[in-house]
Amino acid sequence: MRKQLEELQARALEEVQRATSVAGLEELRVRILGKKGMLTQLLRGLKEVSDAERPELGMLANQLKEGFNAALTARMGDLHHLELQQRLALERIDVTLPGRRPHGGGRHPISRALSEIEDIFLQMGFPAVSGPEVESDWHNFGALNIPPDHPAREMHDTFYLAADSQGGARVLRTHTSPVQIRVMESRQPPLRVIAPGKVYRCDSDLTHTPMFHQVEGFMVDRDVHFGHLMGVMETFLRRFFERQLPVRFRPSFFPFTEPSTEVDMGCLFCEGSGCRICKGSGWIEVLGAGLIHPNVLANVGIDKEIYSGFAFGLGVERMAMLKYGIGDLRTLYENDVRFLSLHARGEGV
Repeated sequence: MRKQLEELQARALEEVQRATSVAGLEELRVRILGKKGMLTQLLRGLKEVSDAERPELGMLANQLKEGFNAALTARMGDLHHLELQQRLALERIDVTLPGRRPHGGGRHPISRALSEIEDIFLQMGFPAVSGPEVESDWHNFGALNIPPDHPAREMHDTFYLAADSQGGARVLRTHTSPVQIRVMESRQPPLRVIAPGKVYRCDSDLTHTPMFHQVEGFMVDRDVHFGHLMGVMETFLRRFFERQLPVRFRPSFFPFTEPSTEVDMGCLFCEGSGCRICKGSGWIEVLGAGLIHPNVLANVGIDKEIYSGFAFGLGVERMAMLKYGIGDLRTLYENDVRFLSLHARGEGV
């Protein structure tokens, strides 16, 4: 057994020096000193040697174990240091290099335009209010002077929903004007608010999407007249587009306003000389407006003999396209990161 212990000692120390990794050293330790290790197996044979030899062989086994552990610890330290140097060489960082700036997000063009619109009207005393997107037929049409057989309903390609629990017709709102009705039903004049939000119509092409954003606004008070409407519209358009734009008002028809008007502004791109955008006219139609129809005031219980008001509605996508130079409405919803990054940085303006 002495010879076996001496051979094991020499072999173990040699393998310690040959180890090239911490994991390899741990495997060697288990192979020599583990429960089923080579030294453990030899020590189990001590019971078969004579009593005279046993102490000496036990001492030799302890010396082997201590020498092996000492060599193992020393080699472990060397390998740890070597691995650290290798990691430092592989993972080194040149602190003189310029930093890498993370890609920054930005606001969607629609969100930017909507925020600007809300800020401008808030400065003019029109706070923003909201209402449900699933509306009753009454709030979306009836109260706005659009009865069931009115041809104006054909102007709204409506998504109709299942009736409510009382059998009343329901729709995805086709405009944010129902918020006007809800506000006038719940409050008394003077009133001045805007209602931004999503609206829905069955339409999809270069300039239409099934879901889009609209801002409805209105004012109701004593002695409100068309001049007030003109002043508010001119102020808004010139602030939003940051130019002293010419603005004109053309007679039109909306069932919920009388008189009604289409509001045009001077073309941003040709400045009146005529181009593809304005179709050679020098003018771009941007929104519809008018004085609130007396029937609408009567439908919400406001005395039309005492109060009057004006209302207007504009499409947020159209305003964003004009301000930021976007040619196709559908690009706003295609989630193309290149397009969104360009406009988030303001380069699309």
